[in-house]
Amino acid sequence: IDVIAPSSPGIMTLNLPRRRLLMLLMALGLTQGKGRYGEVWRGLWHGESVAVKIFSSRDEQSWFRETEIYNTVLLRHDNILGFIASDMTSRNSSTQLWLITHYHEHGSLYDFLQRQTLEPQLALKLAVSAACGLAHLHVEIFGTQGKPAIAHRDLKSRNVLVKSNLQCCIADLGLAVMHSQGSDYLDIGNNPRVGTKRYMAPEVLEEQIRTDCFESYKWTDIWAFGLVLWEITRRTIVNGIVEDYRPPFYDVVPNDPSFEDMKKVVCVDQQTPTIPNRLAADPVLSGLAQMMRECWYPNPSARLTALRIKKTLQKLSNGLQKPKAIP
Repeated sequence: IDVIAPSSPGIMTLNLPRRRLLMLLMALGLTQGKGRYGEVWRGLWHGESVAVKIFSSRDEQSWFRETEIYNTVLLRHDNILGFIASDMTSRNSSTQLWLITHYHEHGSLYDFLQRQTLEPQLALKLAVSAACGLAHLHVEIFGTQGKPAIAHRDLKSRNVLVKSNLQCCIADLGLAVMHSQGSDYLDIGNNPRVGTKRYMAPEVLEEQIRTDCFESYKWTDIWAFGLVLWEITRRTIVNGIVEDYRPPFYDVVPNDPSFEDMKKVVCVDQQTPTIPNRLAADPVLSGLAQMMRECWYPNPSARLTALRIKKTLQKLSNGLQKPKAIP
């Protein structure tokens, strides 16, 4: 399937005569998963597997937003899901919205952690790579090959994919906001969807977030990143001990928590997930434990930045790889 020039500004379309072929190939493929906002299929593109996310019509704004960001921003990065094309097609008076990206057979970090226990070194690899992706989103790069700063706004283990080399990449930019210092323009998009309640920072749950301030959105990403780290560490073996996968706050809210459920736990009771004591026995995991605490400060501006997280994790990683000096 070839990609041809945009049929309307900012939207890449598939070569129409060949679309039936892709649909046939997809019909023979495997459905990968179904979510609130549609389903993901595996398709074939020039003999390579690709992921085809088919959005439900109620989430058209997420498709528009993700398409807009991928088509206007240079986002090529090892730790951000690679974009191939997006397409809008009408069939039987209904609109189908497709987003075609690189395919990662391990699925999401959420799926991966259900199946896999981790050695500390792999836990760190997953954490470092996810942090690299988030730091790249958050940073503004100036110049002709630059990019605006981007905050994700729905970071969670289901929106982080695990690549075949066991590095993470960040997916789902349907809620992202963009900011450029030069123009001081904050582009919030036009999406009625809100992030995932379980991962919402206290200031979002209290509805006290400064919606006109870009930094506020980055701080909410950091809160959520701390929760993803917690999910990783639960599945990490220390002294032969490991816990089953559980989502953050599994012990204090229902499976599909309401806004009020989360507000009571996070804002009123000021709870954060319990950090397992066993992490203190491992130098890498004790470092991750401290990092989680610093992602969960109630004061948003006190939280770590994505760049600081990335650098600290890289330092931990380098310490693991270097042979210890002989005294």
